[in-house]
Amino acid sequence: MRISTIPQIYRNVGRWREILSILSKYGLADWLSRYDFAPLRALLKNRNGQSLTAESRATRIRLALEELGPTFIKLGQVLGTRPDLVGTELANELEKLQTDVAADSEETVFTLLEEELGRPVAEMFHDFSPTPVASASIGQVHRARLASGEEVAVKIQHANIERRVRIDLDILAGLAQLAERLPELAPYRPCAVVAEFRRTLRRELDFERERRHIDELRRNLAENPSVRVPLAYADLSTDRVLVMEWLEGAPLSCLEKLPTDPAELDALARHGAELYLEMIFHHGFYHADPHPGNLIAMPGGVVGLLDYGMVGRIDDSLREDIEDLLAAMVESDSQQLTAVVMRVAASPPGLDESALSVDLADFVAHYAHQSVDRFELAAALREMLDLMRRHRIVLPSAATMLLKVLVMLEGAGRRLSPQFSLMDVLRPYRKQMIRRRMSPMRQVRKARRIAYEMEQLAEIFPRRMRDILQQVQTGRFDVHLDHRGLEPSVNRLVLGLLTSALFLGSVLLVINNVWPFWFWPVQGVSAPGLAGLTGSAVLGLRLLRAINKSGHLDRRR
Repeated sequence: MRISTIPQIYRNVGRWREILSILSKYGLADWLSRYDFAPLRALLKNRNGQSLTAESRATRIRLALEELGPTFIKLGQVLGTRPDLVGTELANELEKLQTDVAADSEETVFTLLEEELGRPVAEMFHDFSPTPVASASIGQVHRARLASGEEVAVKIQHANIERRVRIDLDILAGLAQLAERLPELAPYRPCAVVAEFRRTLRRELDFERERRHIDELRRNLAENPSVRVPLAYADLSTDRVLVMEWLEGAPLSCLEKLPTDPAELDALARHGAELYLEMIFHHGFYHADPHPGNLIAMPGGVVGLLDYGMVGRIDDSLREDIEDLLAAMVESDSQQLTAVVMRVAASPPGLDESALSVDLADFVAHYAHQSVDRFELAAALREMLDLMRRHRIVLPSAATMLLKVLVMLEGAGRRLSPQFSLMDVLRPYRKQMIRRRMSPMRQVRKARRIAYEMEQLAEIFPRRMRDILQQVQTGRFDVHLDHRGLEPSVNRLVLGLLTSALFLGSVLLVINNVWPFWFWPVQGVSAPGLAGLTGSAVLGLRLLRAINKSGHLDRRR
C-alpha cells in the first residue's frame, strides 16, 4: 500500500475496522466450512441468524457484500457483469444481491427536495406519497402527482450517500493495492477493476446523466410502438433528484400479475428481445440492466423500461466484433472464433494458443448440431466466458457488459415463455448485419477513415524520420530496453558475489589470526573472521532457499 493512503486510513479508521471485521468473519466462515466441527461452525451467523458455514462460498461472498453496505453491493453488481473475471457461478450468485435498504425519513426527503429544486414541495407536487415504492442502495423512489396533474416517479438520493461512497471507494482502492501484491489475485487486475467501478458508480450518482440517458433512448425509440420510455422533467431534475413519468404495469418479476395466455407471453418476450437488439445493433446505445424487475408489461403488449443508471454504448468496431463472435458460434467456425477472441480480448503473457484453439474447437463442436430455434445462447455464452477465465483472457468491459445483457435477455424471455430462443429472434438481424457490412455507405465511411489516417501518417512520418536521423547524427539516439523478470536473477547474482567475497575475506582473517580473538567456546580464533563466516553461511542458505523456490539449477524447461 502506498504511503499516500495512510492519511485516508487514519481519517476512516472506523469504517476500516467495520469492513475488516466483516471480511474476517466471512473469511473465518470460509475456513471453518472445510472442517466438520459443529460447535465452532454454529457460532458464525449472518444478520438473519443463519449459519454462514452451511452456505456455499459464492453465497458467503454475496452475503458479505450485502452486509458491507451500498457501495459494496454496487461493486457486486458490477462484478456480476464480469463472469470472465469472477466465474459464472459467482456472477450468477451476485445477481441475487438484495438492494433494499432503509429509506430516509419524510423530513429528510422534503428537505433535500426543497434544497435541490428551490421551491416548497407543496408548490411543485399536488400529491406526494411519503412512503417510497422502492429504496435501493443509491436512492429511493416516491410516487407523486404534479400540480398539472401528471403522475410521476420521483427518484431521490439517500442523504450523505456521496460521502459514504467516497469513503468506501478510498478503502476499496487501498484493498485493491494490497490484492495486487498477491500472486493468486494479481491476474484479475484488482486496481483496474476498482478504477472501472469508481467510474461506474460516480456516473450512477449523477441523476442528471441518467436523465440524459432517458432523453437519448426516447429519441432513438420514438418510432417503436412496442416500447415505452418515460418522459423526464428537466425543470424538476438535478444531479440528486430525478422526476419522470410514472409507468403503470406489471414487472416481469411478478409472474402472477402477468397475462396467463401463453401466446401473449411469447409475444411479450419477442417484443422485449427485438427492442434490445434494435438498441444494440442499430443505435449502439442500450439499457444495460434488463433484469425482470426493470422490465414491466403494459397494456397492448408494450414493454416499459425502468432504471437508466446503467447503460451501454458500443462503437462500430466493437459491434462488428460481437457480430463476428455470435456468427462464429452459430456457424461452428472454431478458427474464426479463436481469431475474434484473440483480436478483442487481452491475453496474458505466455498464453497457450494451441490449447485455447483446442478448447474453442470442443466448445464449438458441443453446440454444432443444435438447431437455431433450440440454440441456448445464454448457456453458450456462459460456457465461453468460463473458458476465457480458465485461460485468464480478459475481455473489454463494454464487451462483457453486452454479452451479459444478452444472457440476461434470454433468461428474461425464457421466464415468460419456455420455448423462447434469442437466436431465433437474432436470425433477421444476421441478414441486417451482412447488409450493413456490405453497404456502400459503410465502405465509403471506412475508406474516408483510412484515407484520413494515411494523410496523418504521411504528414507525421517525414518529420519523425528527420528527428530520428538528427538524433543519430548528433549521438543522442538512445535505445531503452525493458528487462522483464530479470530483477530477481540480478539480485541473486549480486547476493552470491557478496556472499563469496564475505566468505573469502573471513577465511583470510581466520588464517592470519587478526585481532580481536574469540575466547569462548573456540579460543584463539579471529572474532571478525568467525562472525564473517557465520554471516556468509546464513546468506548462502538464504540464497539456496531462494533458488529452490524458483527452480533447481539443473532443471530444464
